[in-house]
Order: sequence, then C-alpha cells, then structure tokens
Amino acid sequence: MEVTENSVGAIDGPTNPMVTPLLTDLYQFTMAYAYWKAGKHQERAVFDLYFRKNPFGGEYTVFAGLEECIRFIANFRLTEDEINFIRESLPGSCEDGFFDYLRGIDCSDVELYAIPEGSVVFPKIPLLRVEGPIAVVQLLETPFVNLINYASLVSTNAARHRNVAGKSKTLLEFGLRRAQGPDGGLSASKYCYIGGFDATRGKSPLQLQASLYTFGYGSLDEIIDKSLSRKDGSSTCEDFVSLVQTWLNKIQWSSSLHGIFGETNQSELAAFISYALAFPDSFLALVDTYDVMRSGIPNFCAVALALQDLGYKAVGIRLDSGDLAYLSCEARKFFCSIEKEFAVPEFGKMAITASNDLNEETIDALNKQGHEVDAFGIGTYLVTCYAQAALGVVFKLVDINNQPRIKLSEDVSKVSIPCKKRSYRLYGKEGYPLVDIMTGENEPSPKVGERILCRHPFQESKRAYVVPQQVEELLRCYWPGNSDKRRETLPTLRDIRERCIQQLEQMRPDHMRRLNPTPYKVSVSAKLYDFIHFLWLNEAPVGELQ
Repeated sequence: MEVTENSVGAIDGPTNPMVTPLLTDLYQFTMAYAYWKAGKHQERAVFDLYFRKNPFGGEYTVFAGLEECIRFIANFRLTEDEINFIRESLPGSCEDGFFDYLRGIDCSDVELYAIPEGSVVFPKIPLLRVEGPIAVVQLLETPFVNLINYASLVSTNAARHRNVAGKSKTLLEFGLRRAQGPDGGLSASKYCYIGGFDATRGKSPLQLQASLYTFGYGSLDEIIDKSLSRKDGSSTCEDFVSLVQTWLNKIQWSSSLHGIFGETNQSELAAFISYALAFPDSFLALVDTYDVMRSGIPNFCAVALALQDLGYKAVGIRLDSGDLAYLSCEARKFFCSIEKEFAVPEFGKMAITASNDLNEETIDALNKQGHEVDAFGIGTYLVTCYAQAALGVVFKLVDINNQPRIKLSEDVSKVSIPCKKRSYRLYGKEGYPLVDIMTGENEPSPKVGERILCRHPFQESKRAYVVPQQVEELLRCYWPGNSDKRRETLPTLRDIRERCIQQLEQMRPDHMRRLNPTPYKVSVSAKLYDFIHFLWLNEAPVGELQ
C-alpha cells in the first residue's frame, strides 16, 4: 500500500480486483446510453461528491478512500468480456454504435479534485469534484460512492474510538471474523489504521493466543520438547516445564500472594508453556479460559518469570470476558506484588489487553470506573460500524456546459449547492479551524486578515463575519486528465494516518466530544448565497390556486 505508482509512472490498479467498471448499477449504463443516443455524451459536466450529515451522532468525519478512486480511474477501461456482458444486460434495442463507443472510453479527459485523504471533513463540502464528459463521469458515480462511503465511515469510527481511549492506549483492530466478507475485513484494517489504530489482529506486534489453543492441551505430559535456549544463546534450559513449576510454587507460597490461589488448571499451564516455547520473545496469554485470578494470572506469571530467568520478557495478558475494570486492576496488583517480592524490574508494568465486544460506550464506562488496561482489541462494533450502517455519500450534477444545476427538494437538507465551486478552511487566532466556506469558482479567494461574510447556505439569519488568520484551499488536483495542471502525489498510508491524527488534534475540543458536540460551521460566500437562492426561485415551479 505504500507505493502507488510503478517504475514507469503509471498508477497501480485498485487493491480489490472486484473494483472494475462493472462495479456499478445497471442504470448508470442505461443513462450513458441515453446520453449517447441523444448526442449529449461528450458534454462537459461537473459533479460533486459529498455527504449530508456526520455519522455516529458526532460533528466530524474522516475522509478516506481517495487513493482507491484514483487507482480506479487511472485504470478505467472496459474489456471485451465486460462489453459483451453489458450488451446482454441492456435491452436488445440498444444500437451497436454504443458498444463501439464503450470500447474507446477511458478517463483521460476526466479531471478529479479532492480534499487530501485523512482530512477531517464536514457535510455539504465536496470531497471530490469530478469534471469530464457526462457519460463517462456518470459511470464513475457508483464506484466512487462505494469506495468512499465505507472507507470514510470506518475511519471516522476508528477515530472516535481513539478519541475516547486516549493517546496513550494501544488500539488493535480485531474485526476480520465479524466483518461483512473478506473485503469488509481487509478494508477495515486499512481504514482503521488511518483513523488511529495501531495494528490489526492480522498484523499485530502481539502474538495473540486464543482460548482454543488452551483447550488443545490436557496436561503437562503432552509437552514433548521441554528445552529452551537462553536469549543470548549462552546455554540451554533442558526442562523449561520444571522451571515454570518451581516459579509457580514460589508464587503460591510467597508472603504477599499466599492464599490467593491454590491448584491452578494444569491444561491451561501446559498451553501457556507450549506457547511460550514457540514465542519466548512475545508471549501474551489469554488468561480467562478457566478463572482469571485463581488460575490464569498465576500460570501466566510463572511462565513469565521462567522466561525472565532465560533473558526473555513476556508481553502480558489478554482479558476477553468478565468485569474488565475489576480484573485489570486485580491483575495489576498481582504483577506489582511479584515485582516487589521477587525484585523483578518492570514486572508491575506488564501489558494488559482487553477485548470482548468493546465499543465507544464500554471504553468510556471503563474510563469512568477506573481500570488498568493498556490496549484494547475492538472488533464487531468497529468494522461493521454497528452504530450506523452508511455515511450517505451522494454524487450530484452541479454544472453542465457551464450552466449551473441545482437539485430541489422539500427536504432542505437534500437541496444541492449548484455550480463549480472552490472550498476553503478559515482558521482563527488560536489555530483552530473556524468555518469551511464555499465560493463560486471565479470569486476571489479569502485573504488572511480580510473580513469575509460567511452565510449558511439556506438559513437567512445564520451569518457571521470572519477575519481569518490562515486560509487553506481544500480541493487539490489528483487527476488532471488531458489538462496541464500539476497532479498531486498520492501519499503513503503512514502519511495519510499522520494527516488524520494531526487534523483531529487541530480541531476545537467541543467539536470532538462524544456527547452534545458543537456543530462545525459550513458556509457559502455572500455571492454564492445570492446565486443559490436566485436559481432556486428560478427553477422551482410556481403553484396556481384555483
């Protein structure tokens, strides 16, 4: 994912081979045919891709999916098999000339402008502006909406989980087995990383162990090879099992831990020892298969201390059930007691990972109760975006042949903002973004230190003057087509993630809070406001009373 351009400068194809021109609705091809039949297919059109409402009851969204859109249009061609499939799907009355036309189309005459991926974005502001022959751009609608909708939704969900967990905690994406199919799982891994997660279960610095592994052992006798070399290779412990048993006995009869537990589960101990022999440098144990405090924690500590004797350092434990706040605190006390009693430096800081259907609410509740969890593994609620199924991205025609177009609706939230526009973010004295503003393409740009009137697109009384201390133009050219405009370089995945983190930190805290966040202001210039309402009145039919 880090390199998107090959050695000759061409952009690689979409990550998912299913993303082809046929990843679309049939009506996109019926509309393309109708444009072709009417001789309008080459008319120059401008479309905006945007969303109408922030997800999850919040007041911000993280934009993601742009790279996949660029990969798609850079390689947009219909194969002969695809054209034959389209021919079979369309009515038999469609003329052969249309299919000849499809053989020749690509996106060489399309221009795409976008907000950089990983940016914090808001409703109504175009995430993409796509310009080109109307029939071709129409064929991009469904793939673009598909590629951006889920990517932005799950990136936002990840960012919200990061916000509630805090900067210091490790966040692991555990969602593959719960995701909607393979692509739902793999896409989630990428976009959760953008939103602030540290790793996935598929690519984690932790060698995670599941309860099934514990069930796979019945007794210590099942461990055949009991030897483990010291980390520095200087010698070999021939009976690691006996070393662990010695430590378990020491812990059981130690002054500070005496009476906390008795006989631990031996099949669990066997599983832990076997796993430690396989991964002595990164041993992390699931300790809740039988009993956390009476078996799991003592067994883990015995193995961890034996590893320590040989120069290794265990990673920690994972809790996947029970009262996570209470158990994490009790586990921490146990670790600290061992550090103190046996003079093992840093043992009290052993990592505690929690999983078990976690979400924003449970993490927030844990924070309020007080806990000792260092890392959270989050799956179902994260990758399925359980709290909201879709972002609601739309793709609307705003200009054709330099003639602005507006979509009207009795629901004002669905009225589109017409014409080819430019978008800016205005910053205040404290460095926070104050407002995003859209202007007509040919209007002068907002200037630092110059007062500008910002108006709500549809509510007359909502307006304010802003004197920006910094002005950032949001849309950049990522696909210039045949024009001579400079193409923005696609950033690496790590750079996109860094941009996301930086932008989230730059937002005012009241916009980011979980409960009752302050809405961020999205506005239009006074000139664009007047034009919207002029066009609205001009296009809306006039009723007649009888």
